Amino acid sequence: MPLLLLAFAFISCKNGDSDTNEKEKIKSAHWLLGSWESKSAEGVLSETWTKTNDSTFQGQSYFIKEKDTIHFETIVLQQKSEALTYKATVKGQNEDRPVSFLFTETVANQLAFENPKHDYPQKITYQKDAKNNLVATISGLIDGKQSTEKYTMAKSK
Repeated sequence: MPLLLLAFAFISCKNGDSDTNEKEKIKSAHWLLGSWESKSAEGVLSETWTKTNDSTFQGQSYFIKEKDTIHFETIVLQQKSEALTYKATVKGQNEDRPVSFLFTETVANQLAFENPKHDYPQKITYQKDAKNNLVATISGLIDGKQSTEKYTMAKSK
């Protein structure tokens, strides 16, 4: 009986280690957490990220011009097994259903997600620059022409 308990404890520890390893991709996005903001003559762009649990971060992104919300989206960054998925739901687009982008690459302080079948964007990249700003870049083809939009935000909280 003690041998059986020892074997069970060993297997439980191994499963725990495997679970920890499975969450490494989302851990690499930890620097994304917090509130980010960019003010311009056009309005205020804000993005806020919170940790829901050890495998899920939730984000909100919105652009406000004067008192009007021009753009609002919710984002779920979630790791299941080895896959890290970025799901964006933009109010008023895609029948308010989420669009999924798969994690494709990471380098220090940078995350990239792609969905080649999406109309636009096909790629979303987040990078923390040397000044600790968050640089969000969306890119892809629009009517057969390459387009890139870059948004730089400073940490506000």
